[in-house]
Amino acid sequence: MTLSASSAAPSGVLKLDHEAVDALIRRWRDDPGGTYRSWFLWEERTKNFRSIRRGIEQVVREMEADTFGVAYKGSSLETVVGSIAEQRQMFKGADHAFLWKPKLRIPDIYEDRENQLAFARMLEACRCCNTEEQVLTAIRTLAERGIKGLGPAAANLLYFLHPTIAPPFNTAIVNGYNALTGAKVKLGKWDQYLAMREGILALNAAHRNLLSNDLGAVAGLLFDLGTGRYAPPPLSADATAEARAAWEADLAQVRADAKVEKARAQAEREDVTHTEVQGWLRDLGRALGFHVWIAANDRNRQYQGARLADGCLIKLPATLAEGPAGEAISLIDVLWLEPEGKVAAAFEVEHTTSIYSGIVRMLDLALSGDPDAAHGMYLVAPDAREDEVRAQIRRPAFSRVADLRVRYLPYGELRANREAIMRFGRGLHPIEALARDLG
Repeated sequence: MTLSASSAAPSGVLKLDHEAVDALIRRWRDDPGGTYRSWFLWEERTKNFRSIRRGIEQVVREMEADTFGVAYKGSSLETVVGSIAEQRQMFKGADHAFLWKPKLRIPDIYEDRENQLAFARMLEACRCCNTEEQVLTAIRTLAERGIKGLGPAAANLLYFLHPTIAPPFNTAIVNGYNALTGAKVKLGKWDQYLAMREGILALNAAHRNLLSNDLGAVAGLLFDLGTGRYAPPPLSADATAEARAAWEADLAQVRADAKVEKARAQAEREDVTHTEVQGWLRDLGRALGFHVWIAANDRNRQYQGARLADGCLIKLPATLAEGPAGEAISLIDVLWLEPEGKVAAAFEVEHTTSIYSGIVRMLDLALSGDPDAAHGMYLVAPDAREDEVRAQIRRPAFSRVADLRVRYLPYGELRANREAIMRFGRGLHPIEALARDLG
């Protein structure tokens, strides 16, 4: 079977009431409970891109070396897809498509070696390429193999490799696209995904001033339409004055349902707590005489009436910033540095976000060339997450972590001993005493 990206594209995708769509997008952008504010503008969203890309590289390496195994559970693929599934509501359930269904023998990439290699080659081709045509060629090559149970849900992996080329894919996005455009895209087929992608690109181009080159934005809009958060504008065939007026009234009165509002409020509380712990670590580091670096994307967060980064380094030492992992290191939540620029301690605060991404940033730091950097690495997390942290560390994909001696620092110990640590003076001994080995 030969696929064409345009053969099934709905010709009427741009035959929309663009004025109404524009009004919808503006309302969506202003909605604190919609995906634009709660996910697309969420600072942790882009912070996890590098770690997910590194995870995909690990999956490919294991599949090509025939060390991946024949199971999803405990694999490097489960680790990276699980990290994607934690990207708030947009990707909830992203792992379902990859779960092994033994009675159906799907998805058939665990027991069939050739299928597994075909999947790995598609991921590697997309990971290494940089053009739209190369990505589409890799997709078509995989699709022509017809691997049972491996459909366009895999596009969620591709989105984190090429967010301007491959839109995310799930049931809600498809439902939203169909509702907005009148198309009849079906789940489970790559040719349907490619057709929808072409329509999404046209929609995104028509409203680029309100959306983004990153296709996560338009996908978020379609997701909210597909989950029923918004009603789509009447299609041209139904766009009577009465129908348009009814839709405008509905749009004006859109309010988040109780579940979404609860999730938004919870997300805000989580972000505050994450910032608070960063503030504790900042103050401790300065009290102990270290220079402190705050993650580049957290510097302007408000903490105790001021910027979180006030009084901290404004740039990383060149030895860290100019290395191949400089960007990833700049996103580590808190660094304590000696006056000469050596890393004394690195802290990743994992309040609710993926522990996986924090571990990957620690690995990047360890490989930065600073021989001392690997001796003071801490995953800081709520006391209740200790079992989860230990489970992640035991994954085969993180075998290197045991060598690095990354340690777990529970919130409770940190909170209870902050004053004592400040009184102790220069040195890491108080922190080391509170942390727990993960080996």
